Amino acid sequence: MPLEKLVLASGNAGKLKELAHLLEPLHMNVLSQKDFNVDPVDETGLTFVENALLKARAAARASKLPALGDDSGLVVDALNGQPGIYSARFAGSGARDSDNNDLLLEKLRGVPMERRSAAFYCCLVLIQHPRDPAPIVVSGTWHGHILEAPRGKNGFGYDPLFHDAQLGATAAELPMAEKARVSHRGKALAKLIEAIKEA
Repeated sequence: MPLEKLVLASGNAGKLKELAHLLEPLHMNVLSQKDFNVDPVDETGLTFVENALLKARAAARASKLPALGDDSGLVVDALNGQPGIYSARFAGSGARDSDNNDLLLEKLRGVPMERRSAAFYCCLVLIQHPRDPAPIVVSGTWHGHILEAPRGKNGFGYDPLFHDAQLGATAAELPMAEKARVSHRGKALAKLIEAIKEA
């Protein structure tokens, strides 16, 4: 599947930086939906897949280019999967990362570490045009635990609270290259790159 240009269907600066970095091996011109004045879509889907597709269609419609929709979030076992698809707005519309992190810690207050298991989940949807009947859909998962206090200055979102025991670090303590190798988004992007090469 030859792709010279691709629009990233996200207005999240952290996601855009990560995705652009991860897509570098494809040597394509990666643009942001902001370049086409695409307003954020209403995420009315009930799953990460549905929301990623909604975002991709909106960006493809506005840009007239292939678009990559990303919907991702944190799934916490002790909270029955919350915040899930509402991760970016867990503490309300317009919530800052710190607001969402504070609410997560509040909801997990008193929960012992062995019950603080969680996973970052990422779904990517690539479409050639808004009515593409056969989108490429891939996903990635990163397992860890939620700490009782933030650690690290890198990353964004819930990264300072998400701890990978194997690495002995939070997502916010990892250099971008290391995070790209192990993260949910990095795993999903690796699958996407292979799917593009095979298409």
